Amino acid sequence: MNGPVVVGVDGSEPSLTAVGVAAREAAVRGVALRLVHAFGGHSVHVPPWSQASAGVRELVDGTLAEAERRARTAAPHLEISRETVVGEPVMVLELETRTASLAVVGSRGRSRFGSLLLGSTAAHLAAHAGCPVLVVRGRPDPAGPVLLAVDGSPHAEPAVEFAFAHAALHGTDLVALHVWSTRTDRVYEAPGDPPFVTYDEDRLRAEEERVLAEALVGPRAKYPDVEVRRRLVRGRVRHTLIEASADAGLVVVGARGRGGFTGLLLGSVSQAVLHHADCPVAVVRAAVQHPAP
Repeated sequence: MNGPVVVGVDGSEPSLTAVGVAAREAAVRGVALRLVHAFGGHSVHVPPWSQASAGVRELVDGTLAEAERRARTAAPHLEISRETVVGEPVMVLELETRTASLAVVGSRGRSRFGSLLLGSTAAHLAAHAGCPVLVVRGRPDPAGPVLLAVDGSPHAEPAVEFAFAHAALHGTDLVALHVWSTRTDRVYEAPGDPPFVTYDEDRLRAEEERVLAEALVGPRAKYPDVEVRRRLVRGRVRHTLIEASADAGLVVVGARGRGGFTGLLLGSVSQAVLHHADCPVAVVRAAVQHPAP
């Protein structure tokens, strides 16, 4: 898709940080940046002729102006559009993602959900967006390779494609991490997993190595310049991914994975990484497409 990179703006510092990231992503992809501010609740009911309404407009204009200033600092020659929409932010941004190539949001913003580790807007978009969602979180100015969580399932293929494309666009290495255990349900530990294990560890390890290698065959041929390091780790998936994020510039996960939570739109592993990773996280749903570098 050649749609713009869309970023949610609410005036909070996390959202302004996300604007800078979004601007750089738009520049490297060669697409426009779209700044979107959505407001609902009490502000919707302020009469347009009242003094309070004028104050709301001034506040919104100031918020978008500061966001544009941040964006132009990050990417001076970028094409930027600004939009103010009346409505709930989660729904407004979800609609915006239908024509975007990438959505970028801060991990927390200004809302009644501010006490949560992950903002409601970021969590909703990760589960429902029509394009990949990049949630800006973790340490400032993270550097390192793209860390791709590989589980070998068909629904995770778009995440693999996105990770390779992102690494190619940014000229970074890619670490393909596949976590396994001796449970017969190969990777994702959860309450729904079977309670028994297999003891033929050599055979199981060989099978997991095959899964990891096969998941990378197509993208490696498509992106031959991306340096790929394969990591096969026996352990707990969530803990391993979160720990590995300390050395990554971006973690890429699919929206759903193997395990007892497959009925949810956002898998338990993806949720854990979104809440606790030490760097930005990209969540890629199976229905979305990816721009070529």
